[in-house]
Amino acid sequence: MSAVEHRYEVTEHREIWSGRIFSVVSDDVTMPGGGTAARDWIAHVGAVAVVALDDAGQVVLIRQYRHPVGRHLWELPAGLMDVSGEDLAAAAVRELAEEADLTAGRVDVLVDLHSSPGFSNEVVRVFLARELAEVPADQRHERRDEEADLQVVRIDLDEAVRMVLAGEITNASCVAGLLAAARARKTGFAELRRPAAPLPR
Repeated sequence: MSAVEHRYEVTEHREIWSGRIFSVVSDDVTMPGGGTAARDWIAHVGAVAVVALDDAGQVVLIRQYRHPVGRHLWELPAGLMDVSGEDLAAAAVRELAEEADLTAGRVDVLVDLHSSPGFSNEVVRVFLARELAEVPADQRHERRDEEADLQVVRIDLDEAVRMVLAGEITNASCVAGLLAAARARKTGFAELRRPAAPLPR
């Protein structure tokens, strides 16, 4: 039996800065002990990521430079939910094609996560893509900026999980996706959700 939860109400909302991907806002929020407190946070468009699992039990990882941390990270093919009205599974398949030159015959929801709820409302939906095929060479996406430096590799899922536990993979959606994929495979993929399952907003 759960205790009664305090209803946190916003008494004032201010947008501090706005950009294409995220905005910085400040809210005055009612507190359980009385009064209000200021809470600064980032309103984010959200993202999709893809664990692409082939018939040999290998997953596709990319290595990409991330400027805020100043180094290359192992990640999943991923991208923003920044195309108005785009189906999330379609967005995931598009990102898979753009970043890994692959298509998928089957896509399921693997896991959803709030990547850093202490300061952002960003939600990431991670899909599991199977029945993989190569995008024809003449139809491949031209990668620019940091994407021009992408390294794309396939690695056994068990080895990828070992890399997670060894601290070699730290990207949040990659960590969650790989661990969820290992669990899903262990249960015969019986617990996967349909691609259009509601997103936890």
